[in-house]
Amino acid sequence: MEQPEQNTVTNVQLPEAQPTPRAPGSDTPGATVFDAEKVSCYYGSFRAVTDVSLSVYEREITAFIGPSGCGKTTVLRTLNRMNDLIPGARVEGDLRYRGASLYDKSVSPIAVRRRIGMVFQKPNPFPKSIYDNIAYGPRINGERNKGRLNEIVENSLRQAALWDEVKDRLHKSGLGLSGGQAQRLCIARTLAVEPDVVLMDEPCSALDPIATGAIEDLMRDIKSRYTIVIVTHNMQQATRVSDRTAFFSVLRNEESDTRTGVLVEYGRTEQIFQDPSDGRTKAYVTGRMG
Repeated sequence: MEQPEQNTVTNVQLPEAQPTPRAPGSDTPGATVFDAEKVSCYYGSFRAVTDVSLSVYEREITAFIGPSGCGKTTVLRTLNRMNDLIPGARVEGDLRYRGASLYDKSVSPIAVRRRIGMVFQKPNPFPKSIYDNIAYGPRINGERNKGRLNEIVENSLRQAALWDEVKDRLHKSGLGLSGGQAQRLCIARTLAVEPDVVLMDEPCSALDPIATGAIEDLMRDIKSRYTIVIVTHNMQQATRVSDRTAFFSVLRNEESDTRTGVLVEYGRTEQIFQDPSDGRTKAYVTGRMG
């Protein structure tokens, strides 16, 4: 059984986010938020992902795509150390967040997750009121001022394009929201602690097309303030929302009967989908490989 995490944060040295000014519509990337160099992920003796090297840039949406079992969610979870919660999981290689080693022993995974938030595949509101769902994180971080909490709740719900729909029922349960509303509530809850990065693991897979469109509009709107990394199986979604796309695939070793996830190609989204340099990428994005 997993042991509950403590709320106390040990001696942590995480660099502050200082966004680089960019001209509207510029193709020049901002500062590097994540740098992965030959990162491999293990669950016990099983190597789930091998030698991933890529950079994620601030104020962009980066999409991870690929077939099931290729390790894209595993890589996503390394970015805020969620895999630390799995017994036997470990990461090898060099993974840096704004120049600092993300897996250095002096860095608290709790502090990492406060800076790098995550939205999961299935909406998971707490069994609390809408207000308390949003105020939960700030309260854990020590915010007790009622006026400030009211401001955080409203601002977060506005950022998630949910305020107008719920402002008259803030003290009713978040469990009573529709699927799309519940997912936007979870996004608002993530934004309430003012993260630098928002990770999204297939956030629209359980939603209908209208709710999916609302989440995609939201992602495009908030990327001016947050760096977003999303795992998606929806090729059209990747082309609609992302600036860069990483295609992962499965490498099979016939002799040892093992398989591991590999990063095949990474680049601007239009290049990945219109002019991929690797035949495996082309086969996948054109539907010839599942």
